[in-house]
Amino acid sequence: MTDLQRELTGAVWRKSSRSGSGDQCVEVTPLSSDLRAVRDSKDPSGPALVLTPSAWRGLLGAIKES
Repeated sequence: MTDLQRELTGAVWRKSSRSGSGDQCVEVTPLSSDLRAVRDSKDPSGPALVLTPSAWRGLLGAIKES
């Protein structure tokens, strides 16, 4: 198991305040090195998307524009 996998396993996930009912539920957790991880809250054992600080800012900017 890699360090990142261990970190994800022990992560404390927070549901987005923008998540609604149905199929629009995401969770986020901060990781070391200013990384962020995002996952589908309906599938907590599923994959997580790990983002660099610049990718995280880009995602947030795109969300705010939509």
